[in-house]
Amino acid sequence: MKSLYTILLLVVSNAFMTFAWYGHLKLQEMKITTHWPLILIILMSWGIAFIEYCFSIPANRMGYIGNGGPYSLVQLKVLQECITLIVFAGITSFVFGNQSFHWNHLAACFCLIMAVYFAFMK
Repeated sequence: MKSLYTILLLVVSNAFMTFAWYGHLKLQEMKITTHWPLILIILMSWGIAFIEYCFSIPANRMGYIGNGGPYSLVQLKVLQECITLIVFAGITSFVFGNQSFHWNHLAACFCLIMAVYFAFMK
C-alpha cells in the first residue's frame, strides 16, 4: 500500500511542480501576468512549489526503504523522473494545448521507462 500512496503523492506533487515551473508561461500567454514584475512571478511560483513539497516530501519519506517503504533512493529518483515526464506531457497537452509530441519525445519516454525497468531489476 505504501507503494501506491508514494506513487499517488508523487503524481500530485508533479502536477503542482509543473504549474510552479511552467504555469507562469501559460498565464503570460493568456495575458494575465504579462506586466507582472519578475519577483512577483517568482513568489507565485514559490507558493505553488511549497504545495508541491507538501506532497513530495511525504511521498519520499513514506516510499524510502529506510523508513519501511518499498523503494531505494535510486528507485525513488528514477520513479520520480518517469512520473514527472508523464505528468508534464499530460499537462502540456491539455492545459497548454499548443504543444505537440513527436517520435523523438516518445523515444525519450521509452528510454525513461527502460530506466525504471533497470532501476528496479534485481
